[in-house]
Amino acid sequence: MHVLVVHDYGPLGRVLLDRLRNSHLRVSPLLISDPARVDLHALASWIPNDTDLIVNALWLGDPEQAEAGREATHEAAFSLPLALAGHALERGMAMLQLSSCYVFDGRKQDAYIASNPGQPINELGRWQWECEQALRSQLPRHIILRTGWSLARIAKKVYENSANTEALPLPGRCYGQPVAVKDLARVMAAIIMQLDCGAEAWGTYQYAGAEEISLYELGLSIADMPGIPEGIRVVDENPDWGHLEPVNTTMVCTKIRNTFGIKQLPWRRWLEEEFLMATAAEKSENEPAQ
Repeated sequence: MHVLVVHDYGPLGRVLLDRLRNSHLRVSPLLISDPARVDLHALASWIPNDTDLIVNALWLGDPEQAEAGREATHEAAFSLPLALAGHALERGMAMLQLSSCYVFDGRKQDAYIASNPGQPINELGRWQWECEQALRSQLPRHIILRTGWSLARIAKKVYENSANTEALPLPGRCYGQPVAVKDLARVMAAIIMQLDCGAEAWGTYQYAGAEEISLYELGLSIADMPGIPEGIRVVDENPDWGHLEPVNTTMVCTKIRNTFGIKQLPWRRWLEEEFLMATAAEKSENEPAQ
């Protein structure tokens, strides 16, 4: 199977490509340096004709960034995936698309299942939900994978606050499940390998790290890590961006286990590594942009 991995300069694409290149699969990368400015009409010339599966590894998990750049979010979360899906439909290709827990409004009392409809409360979730619905109606051979919180996003917040004398406010009322980059790459690679074996399990799946936690408690866990400056204070308060966070984004991840045999692993396993990855100053900018 020929797999095309669409990625940006973020770590997920790099980690996923490393995993897939160690398999028997034929893997091609497609670097999109700026998803908001990509020439959608040129996609056809960038995608190899013999591609079997398009994997969109552009992971959008920051609702603050999405609100700050609404047009860019629309392009990256909706326009680009739909252009990829349109090409896939014309050429008989399948597609794996990432979404997130932000498609939900958080009002449900218990964890969300994959069949629950989205009712987003922020810009990121809004376009991810629109993308999900469009893929379901336009491309039968698709996998939509909803993810939990980006563990790296919260780790970076704690790190950036280390030079600040003020406490870092994180809302204790918001519960969810973080997911690390390497864990997400593991899950995506496992799905891809089973599609290569002939699995026809198209549809919507959910994955996040095991253990529900509040954003406040997550901040405390990161602040207690070895190597973190001792002066960091995390307080249970609603930050300026708190209105973008649903109160409940916990997800049931049994469907992906029952279908693909993929088990939830504890996000704490990757906590230290994720922190180092999120705070590293080095960037992969030596690849040519498309």
